[in-house]
Amino acid sequence: METALSFVVACLFGTSLYLLLSKHVIRMLLGVVLLGNGVNLLIFTAGRIGPIAPPIIPDDLKIPESAIANPLPQALILTAIVISFSFFSFLLVLAYRAYQDLNTDNTDEMRLAEPKDQGLPPLGY
Repeated sequence: METALSFVVACLFGTSLYLLLSKHVIRMLLGVVLLGNGVNLLIFTAGRIGPIAPPIIPDDLKIPESAIANPLPQALILTAIVISFSFFSFLLVLAYRAYQDLNTDNTDEMRLAEPKDQGLPPLGY
């Protein structure tokens, strides 16, 4: 199971890298989402997958009597899901505002949206 998930993680990373190298902002955003999902799946795979008991210790025992699942990767993934969703929604709003102002989502055309009659920006302060 872990070997199959490793190939899925590799496919997600490869696809996200391909989408991040695109010239269109929406494809870049989808690449960021796939990269976040790939990292979450990588953490989940590194935390060992298998039929392990949930991390609950009975009150009468001080240590677990059998192997239990590690709750740390699960907590990290839940936190990463919330953070990546908020990051994606912020980037989506930012891309929408850029599209409204520039009427394009192509990064090459966005670069040409700067005023031509002005000089270069200051190089130092």
